[in-house]
Amino acid sequence: MLVVTVKRCDRRAMERLCMRKVREVLRLTEMGRSQREVAAVLRISVGTVVGYLKRSRVAALTWERAAEMTDEAVEAELFRDVGRNLPTTRAPIPFARVHQDLSRVGVTLELLWEEYQAAALAAGGSVPYRYSQFCELYGAWRRRLSPTMRQVHRAGEKAFIDYSGKKPCIYDRHTGAAEPVELFVMVLGASNYTYAEATRTQRLADFTASVARGLEYFGAAPEVLVPDQLRSAVRGSDWYDPLINEVFQDLAQHYGLAVLPARPRKARDKAKVENAVLVAQRWVVARLRNRKFFSLSELNEAITELLEELNARPFKKLEGCRQSAFLELDRPAMHPLPVVRFELRERHKARVNIDYHVEFDYRLYSIPYTLIGEQIEVRATATVVEIFHAGERAASHARSYGRRGTSVTCHEHRPPQHQQLKWPPERLVSWAAKFGPAVATVVERTLAQYVHPKHGYRACLGILRVAEKHGAERMQSACSRALAASSSRAPHRKYIEAILRQGLDRQPTPPPVSRTLPLQHENVRGGEYYDRKETIH
Repeated sequence: MLVVTVKRCDRRAMERLCMRKVREVLRLTEMGRSQREVAAVLRISVGTVVGYLKRSRVAALTWERAAEMTDEAVEAELFRDVGRNLPTTRAPIPFARVHQDLSRVGVTLELLWEEYQAAALAAGGSVPYRYSQFCELYGAWRRRLSPTMRQVHRAGEKAFIDYSGKKPCIYDRHTGAAEPVELFVMVLGASNYTYAEATRTQRLADFTASVARGLEYFGAAPEVLVPDQLRSAVRGSDWYDPLINEVFQDLAQHYGLAVLPARPRKARDKAKVENAVLVAQRWVVARLRNRKFFSLSELNEAITELLEELNARPFKKLEGCRQSAFLELDRPAMHPLPVVRFELRERHKARVNIDYHVEFDYRLYSIPYTLIGEQIEVRATATVVEIFHAGERAASHARSYGRRGTSVTCHEHRPPQHQQLKWPPERLVSWAAKFGPAVATVVERTLAQYVHPKHGYRACLGILRVAEKHGAERMQSACSRALAASSSRAPHRKYIEAILRQGLDRQPTPPPVSRTLPLQHENVRGGEYYDRKETIH
């Protein structure tokens, strides 16, 4: 037996078609056409025409009245008994309760339908829906809860950014071990023009470099960047007012962009790049699954070749391809890139020390002495270190890559008395002598380690603060013990702190260890031993 199921929307369309044919039957009959001619024109049977005319005579419905009535009114006049074969009233479905119960663990639509059916049969008077129609009606109700807005992307407006969950791999050339790497994807809104590359991490340095290379691949910059709320882009994730990472904000200002992060857990805000990530996984990761790459450069060369094919691939439902759409839509509306590529700036907040220097990356950089004790911000690139106070640049130095502790000092940053060398380092030594002679000796040796003694002021201040914390007696004992254990070098502050922390300063100081051996010793053989002749058998 063949069972044909007609959907509700198809039934409504058939009813509207039936009402139009009823009107045509009335109109053609009033024009004097025979029943057979009317049936031939409308492609219906003569019996159907006779039935329509009979119903119209009973209802006293003419063509003039029918032309001004709606389909529902015509149906009500002619077909008063329509629906006599339909089932009785259906039991209403409690959609809100069903939707709420589905969020609980282990609850399924089938279980809720069984409960609904049992409740309807127990109440009586109405027939429950079958399971398939129950699911269909609930699905339609749920879709009305959160309708999806179709986004219209203007040319050159937005570029979407995301990382792929499925990662390609690079292999160790010697061991063959696989190392998963990140797949960065960047796509333009209007043309779907796509850029992708592999990076080792999603950290700030790799992320900003990928964005810069993506913009260079496009050859221009859009108005807005739409990243996900990853930590490298958004410092504080928030639904309404996310805090943009300061370095990423510098990149946006460098290229003249605005940053508009997608809302947390709202993938539809960046549906364009979600689809681009899916395409990249199928077009890049899947195609390269059987190839082994031993470096990121090799992998990115292969990705670039596949990107050219992807962007030149014709659309299935539209004319052209991603590249032609980019050249026609996005590229003319985007603004040019700056001449210089963005350079990553590291940021560091600190306070200016008494020696009018600021520490960054274990090196010291000078700042005008009038800012001693002030809170400042260091912004450093690979070549330059800039120091800002209250948003204004106070100093700028070439970045130093010398050994740790190297200082970069500008002569103009010193106070006048230091420029004339009127402040001797004896001031710190006399301060240390108040805690004991051993403390003063440690400070003297610390200052002697530097070519310019003023560069050791910071280390000496650290030693003096330890002395103020633990008192003169303990500090004198700890420094004596540290000097006895060391040679001519100055003991480090951390070594003295370890002595104080472990309570070794309260124990007797050990005698100094002799660094030379006596000339007469039982293990010293002498020249006579090597001059003797032995018989070799």
